[in-house]
Amino acid sequence: MSTTLVIGASGTVGSELSRLLAASGQTVRRVTSQAPAHADQVQLDLVSGSGIAAALDGVDRAFLLAPPGHTNQHELLGPVIDAARERGLRRVVLMSAMGANADEHAPLRRAELQLERSGLPWNVIRPNWFMQNFHTFWLHGILAQGRILLPVGRAKGSFIDARDIAAVAASLLSRDDLAGRDFDLTGAEALDHDEVAALIARETGRDIRFQDITPEAMLEGLIGAGLPRDYAEFLVLILGFFKAGYAERTTDAVQAITGRAPRRIADYVREHRQTWLS
Repeated sequence: MSTTLVIGASGTVGSELSRLLAASGQTVRRVTSQAPAHADQVQLDLVSGSGIAAALDGVDRAFLLAPPGHTNQHELLGPVIDAARERGLRRVVLMSAMGANADEHAPLRRAELQLERSGLPWNVIRPNWFMQNFHTFWLHGILAQGRILLPVGRAKGSFIDARDIAAVAASLLSRDDLAGRDFDLTGAEALDHDEVAALIARETGRDIRFQDITPEAMLEGLIGAGLPRDYAEFLVLILGFFKAGYAERTTDAVQAITGRAPRRIADYVREHRQTWLS
């Protein structure tokens, strides 16, 4: 029986991926940065590097992503990739981000390249912005002010449901025919934030709108929320790429890999309407 290590197992993608893998009969080893509370958990701290050997012991497949809040992703993921290579894992799937391969010196791209050059059977997936951001990271502004507050203007994004990302990762971890390939993952359509706000407003009956703000205001808000300055600056930077139009492109990767069209944002909004009524 295959044993798959899932880094980020309690997160938006990792929790669904763990569920899908377990449902398919795989043994899942869920990474936690805290003391394990369940038999299927293993402690691994990517920041300090402690626990890597134990986490990979007896594993033949692994799903990797960098923890949020850090901009040195290559330094965090590199030791895990090296350890996976030493153990000869049968498959490693790395979740990066759409656009990460635009700059060969960007930290995420450096992690991608290390995996690609490792000699391991690998896949890299680069999802676009998550639909789930609207009921997590952007939720406070919606609940408190009825506004989606972002410095992105009228640019569109092909937002993707995290469950579709997990389905792609589960498929890639379970098959051998697509090894050695990278995939940009998007939703089926590109919408601007005015259109997303209108969908949420219609579903909830609330006055919810998008409000364009300055990058400076976004940075101040992120730092005020407790994010480290370098990570807040990184988020503002990539939101600038969104505003420049780089998030609008759509791909057929979800359909090609899973055999199912990606979820549409109207369906996501309908499923999560209660979160914006709290």
